[in-house]
Amino acid sequence: MKRLLLLFLAVAAVFSCAQKESDDKFVLSKGVNIAHWLSQSEARGEFREQYFTENDVRQIAQWGFDHVRIPIDEEQMFLEDGTKDEEAFRLLHKALELCGKYNLRAIVDLHILRSHHFNAAYKPLFTEKAAQEAFFECWRKLSAELKDYSTSMVAYELMNEPVADDHEDWNKLVKEAYSVIRENEKDRVIVIGSNMWQSYSTAQYLALPEGDPNIILSFHYYEPMILTHYQASWTEYKDYGGEVNYPGQTVTEEQIGSRPAVEQAAFGRWTSEKYDKERFVRDFTMAVEVAERYGIPVYCGEYGCLSDEVNDQQRYGWLTDINDVFDEMGIARTVWCYREGEDGFGVLSGLTGPVDEQMLEALLK
Repeated sequence: MKRLLLLFLAVAAVFSCAQKESDDKFVLSKGVNIAHWLSQSEARGEFREQYFTENDVRQIAQWGFDHVRIPIDEEQMFLEDGTKDEEAFRLLHKALELCGKYNLRAIVDLHILRSHHFNAAYKPLFTEKAAQEAFFECWRKLSAELKDYSTSMVAYELMNEPVADDHEDWNKLVKEAYSVIRENEKDRVIVIGSNMWQSYSTAQYLALPEGDPNIILSFHYYEPMILTHYQASWTEYKDYGGEVNYPGQTVTEEQIGSRPAVEQAAFGRWTSEKYDKERFVRDFTMAVEVAERYGIPVYCGEYGCLSDEVNDQQRYGWLTDINDVFDEMGIARTVWCYREGEDGFGVLSGLTGPVDEQMLEALLK
């Protein structure tokens, strides 16, 4: 009996150590973006207060997600003179504390700068020294504000979807911003994405610090755009109301044959390239191979598909297949997004629902 007890204690000790090692690391699996809250929103005051609450954090954890990505914008967090917006930081701190309470990890993502928006024609971040210093100063202040949170629970993402004319322009900023954070936080996990909207295809041009295990390579995936952004107002195919296909050729020449010439030109490769599980594997592999070269994890920080009755069947098929491939390739991911905003994505519609149960099933099965 004594020998059995000793054996049980030894096994329990090994399990406890393994569990502790996992708990001490920033490990991701399935998450949701908390979009249109501290980013890409004009809301302030009571509406912003109620947009993301303890009920939401509890619900996300109960569904089975293990982390959230929290986009924040410079103009929401800092006033024009560089001082903190006290309300915004209070909300961010409250959210991070609630994540800790419900055992959710969190990525704080510097989403939009005053000097950089991923869809803007002019981006001073890559041309003006003052804009670059303002970017670094954001991270000095954010790091000073957030450094006391456990490194196993909170990570930072340098910037969302950089779009520089030259890949090296982004690489130079990565090096400097990384150094700013490392001055005071040697072990904080830093999420870094490649140039040109964080594409999987440009990961090969990203220069990352060597020998740092506390880095995660991030890419975003919304291919094929004519399906995932069906009739999105900011796209050049916003007026196309015909059918889209998944899997296979997204639109056929027959389907767009009667459309205006300018629309047909915008469709480009969607009429010739096919999308299915095999295509996802080929695309993701481009990012995976880069991460393997650095010995770091790879992560899809954004993916998702707009809801529309024309493409709902294809949408759910796309979501199911892409999550299957994420699982097969061991890629953590964060869907865009938790609550449906003006862009039309979301697991939850409005402040109270309804919940897209079929979408949840595809994300968490």
